[in-house]
Amino acid sequence: MLFWRCLCFGEKEEEKVEVKEDNVMSKASSDEGELKSEDMEEDEAESMMSGFPFGNVQDFDGSMVHSSDDGGHGSLRILSIRSNPNMSLGLGLSSVASSSSSLGAMVVRGESDGNPLNKRPKVNRFPMQNKESFVVFGDRDSPHSATTITDAEDGNLTDRRFDNFSFKDITLLSPMFGGSREHHINAVDESDDQGFEDFITRMDLTDDLLHMVFSFLKHVDLFRAAMVCRQWRSASAHEDFWRYLNFENRNISLEQFVGICQRYPNATGVNICGAPAVHNLAMVAVSSLRNLDTLTVGKGQLAEPFFQALTECSALRNLTIIDGSLGNGIQEIPIYHDRLKHLQIVKCRVLRICVRCPQLETLSLKRSTMAHAALNCPLLIDLDIASCHKLSDAAIRSAVISCPLLESLDMSNCSCVTDETLRELEPHCANLHILNASYCPNISLESVRLPTLTVLKLHSCEGITSASMASISHSHMLEVLELDNCNLLASITLDLGRLQNIRLVHCRKFTDLNLRSIMLTSITVSNCPALQRISLASNMLQKLVLQKQESLTTLALQCQSLQEVDLTDCESLTNSICDVFSEGGGCPMLKSLVLDNCEGLTAVVFRNSSLVNLSLTGCRAVTSLQLACAHLEKVTLDGCDHLETASFCPVGLRSLNLGICPKLSLLQIEAPSMLLLELKGCGVLSEASINCPILNSLDASFCSQLKDDCLSATTSACPLIETLVLMSCPSIGPDGLSSLCLLSRLTSLDLSYTFLVSLHPVFESCSKLKVLKLQACKYLTDSSLEPLYKGGALPNLSELDLSYGTLCQSAIDELLAFCTHLTHLSLNGCVNMHDLNWGFSSSRTFDSSVPSLGSSSSNALSPQDDSCLSNLQPNRLLQNLNCVGCSNIKKVLIPPAACCFHLSSLNLSLSANLREVDVTCLNLCSLNLSNCYSLEVLKLECPKLASLSLQSCNIDEEMVAAAISGCSILETLDIRFCPKLYSMSMVGLRAACPSLKRVYSSISSS
Repeated sequence: MLFWRCLCFGEKEEEKVEVKEDNVMSKASSDEGELKSEDMEEDEAESMMSGFPFGNVQDFDGSMVHSSDDGGHGSLRILSIRSNPNMSLGLGLSSVASSSSSLGAMVVRGESDGNPLNKRPKVNRFPMQNKESFVVFGDRDSPHSATTITDAEDGNLTDRRFDNFSFKDITLLSPMFGGSREHHINAVDESDDQGFEDFITRMDLTDDLLHMVFSFLKHVDLFRAAMVCRQWRSASAHEDFWRYLNFENRNISLEQFVGICQRYPNATGVNICGAPAVHNLAMVAVSSLRNLDTLTVGKGQLAEPFFQALTECSALRNLTIIDGSLGNGIQEIPIYHDRLKHLQIVKCRVLRICVRCPQLETLSLKRSTMAHAALNCPLLIDLDIASCHKLSDAAIRSAVISCPLLESLDMSNCSCVTDETLRELEPHCANLHILNASYCPNISLESVRLPTLTVLKLHSCEGITSASMASISHSHMLEVLELDNCNLLASITLDLGRLQNIRLVHCRKFTDLNLRSIMLTSITVSNCPALQRISLASNMLQKLVLQKQESLTTLALQCQSLQEVDLTDCESLTNSICDVFSEGGGCPMLKSLVLDNCEGLTAVVFRNSSLVNLSLTGCRAVTSLQLACAHLEKVTLDGCDHLETASFCPVGLRSLNLGICPKLSLLQIEAPSMLLLELKGCGVLSEASINCPILNSLDASFCSQLKDDCLSATTSACPLIETLVLMSCPSIGPDGLSSLCLLSRLTSLDLSYTFLVSLHPVFESCSKLKVLKLQACKYLTDSSLEPLYKGGALPNLSELDLSYGTLCQSAIDELLAFCTHLTHLSLNGCVNMHDLNWGFSSSRTFDSSVPSLGSSSSNALSPQDDSCLSNLQPNRLLQNLNCVGCSNIKKVLIPPAACCFHLSSLNLSLSANLREVDVTCLNLCSLNLSNCYSLEVLKLECPKLASLSLQSCNIDEEMVAAAISGCSILETLDIRFCPKLYSMSMVGLRAACPSLKRVYSSISSS
């Protein structure tokens, strides 16, 4: 159960005591509060709703206990309440004034009754068992205030008094503390008051502000809010919040409901659907609420007196009865009301019903079981009798023709209705606009004329065939037509000028659609496996989706506003579809066309000035593509594996990827806006005419048939190329490279895996080159690079890739010594490279008097030596050096004299024979020595090194510790699979380099 405790304090002590009390009670109930479920919250809400907030306590089991008064200080008043299953709480008005809350009734007022602070009592609650024991304490600072501990057990109250009680020591006696009768709680010290003042904030809200806040609450929340304080109780009881009394599925008694209706006689809406004794509650509502406008009842028995009493409720406008049993099952239920406008009797059990409501506008009898319905509603405009299976065709006809102003009729799933009833609609319901006859198997619309219809729904009508279209064609006002699951429908030919929306879903025998409508804006055709021909004419249709129409072969469109067409998975479409979407094909404003997985297409030709987006994904049979679409911005050719010839003249493309067309042999492109062209993997491309005046990047990797004349023509037509990739283009020779002089902005050139013998055409034609990649150019000799380090060729070159080449050690040394402007250098896999020794270079680089790293004083250079070295050597700009997989390199020596002040990354991984590494580099951040199995000596003077990888290196703990001891900011160390490092080595490594944060290891405990 819930135990409620109300404490009221004097004016001087209220604020401090509230802070202390909140802390104490939060500690005492923290364990129990977590166990409370949402179901208990609902039970609590129901108990509140039963009348506790607004009535007086009529019966309770508890006592009021007073502590001694202490000279002018507010004294403690407390009441304990024990749950009683027979407790009766009233909701109506009682002899006590309405301004005093139930909480106020439970609190015994003290001397400061007129103080406004007493209007906001502090309320705490926590769950109690059938036996409660709790403490009542007096004023906080009064050492003489007596404390009363009250045990409420089986209705017997026992008081025990303690003297000299302090607020800091509180004892709760309750079985809820693990069965122990005593549980001690230490309240917070006075020094913590300031912290709790920040946590607990008094909310003095004005009545207007409370009114606005409470307007968002439901009734259950209003009940809870009413138990906070007197002000909130008064605010939550405002009649504005109780205009609509919603007690749906609530366990409310008749007495409680009577009290609420008496308290709020001006309520305009009531919902008691699902409440017990719904008939009695409904009688109270219609008899006592004079302004009742909306009433919702149901889920129970409603006898005839209720319907007779409705006539007395003159203000009623809306009546809803849901899932109810009307009458005794053998009598006719009369519903007579002069002002009722909306009536819903849904899913109700009744034999016969008679509705006589002269002002009624909408009537729903959906899913009810009546066999007959007599209607006398001359103003009825909306009638819903859906799923009334027991209504006969004659009963439906009688009910419908009695409503001359009827505009909307829903008789879906009425299995007895026939065409005879539909024929009576024209003379008797001249204003009928909406008809839903879905799931009516006995109608075929033959000889039926409904000229005023605007919406017609015929889902799953087995009698609808192609002959039915003749009747539908007479509905010249028709705007919406739905024919889903009409399995016998084979073809549609309609000319309806106002038709806007048509649906054809799961029509298994449907083969031909011929539709003409100027106003058509939406068409849905899906899962019609036999559909072969579609002919559409519309001036308003903008989007057409005909996905997965596997048998569709013919499509004729005259749609002046059509912009998007999706024909995905229409496998039977042929090349003739291209004429539909080309100039003169009837779609002058087409912007997007999707022909994905149309495997019947072989030669695609489009000439369309408006087309912007074209997708041919998965069209594997296409071998020829011709696009003359000046505004085409995107084309998708993924999966067009057999494309052999392609022409894009002209197009508005900004980028094009033809690398997924391995059989492309002939290419012609005229794209004034193209910036990026990828031909990577077009291995049989032999003829290419590329006219893209602002082309910025061209990737022709693996175009093995591309020749010099093609390259020369491309450079002439595309003078703004900055990035050119000719990797694995063995047919490119000196003549083609000489044409690169026309590319005044060329900064990046990739000639990897080519058969070049000389680089003179590159040196002469590409003076602004910044990136040069020459991977695996095995025919380049040692003298091929002499213009770089002897003649000063390519002065702007910053990145050079010579990986997997055949350069000898001397050529590499010269390159490292004199190409100081390089920032990125890759020498991966250079088998002729034996050492990387910058301490003993040629005389042109270093003077013999300069100490090297190998000398004894190499690690103790004075500032004067550093200045001397800087003056002797130019400043190297090298930042990244990669020597991965250089199997013959044995020693790496980079002393301060090398002047590698910018070197930040050095990668020597997979150098199997590397034995010694001695690096002194002030700005080196990353060093990778992974899989250098022969490494024995490691010396590092790299104060900014942050990452070191020694994976699979045969090096011991002492050498590693000595190497990293000088790396003051090292954070990451990788020593996985190092056979000489053990688990105990970790301690020494961390001691040698305290800055380590991440150490990756796979060492065992042995």
